[in-house]
Amino acid sequence: MNTLVVVGYNELHKAEEVRLTLIKLQKDYLIDMEDAVAVTKDEKGKIKLHQAINLTAAGAASGGFWGMLVGMIFLNPLLGMAVGAAAGATSGALADVGINDQFMKDLAATMTPNSSALFVLVRQSTPDKVLEEVKGTGGTILKTSLSHEDEAKLQAALNAAK
Repeated sequence: MNTLVVVGYNELHKAEEVRLTLIKLQKDYLIDMEDAVAVTKDEKGKIKLHQAINLTAAGAASGGFWGMLVGMIFLNPLLGMAVGAAAGATSGALADVGINDQFMKDLAATMTPNSSALFVLVRQSTPDKVLEEVKGTGGTILKTSLSHEDEAKLQAALNAAK
């Protein structure tokens, strides 16, 4: 079962910094994340989602390949590739994998200007090693599916001096 954790930060770029730390931990096999999104709210109140995967670009690349393949069958690979890329980009833009974008936008609307939040959907982790790496990064847990005990451990690690 996946675990959702949302941590809010009073700094604009802090969520992205912590997300990069988690990505490094994932490369070291200490955490397995399905999704990790940093959300920022600038001084004007504009909300921006910084997702790990650009679904539009991935869809265009995949659609372009399949379109070219089908186009080769009908002796027009360039037309097939163009149509496939357009269809793939459209389907990629409409796809929503991992954490629901509307949920993130709704929660981000409650944030103060010049702040950020980190949304993480975790499949598995080695909690003691992950907590050690995020220790002292600050932040407040906004939402989580952790048990009360694990939530308290995470908040204590975030608040601890590094």
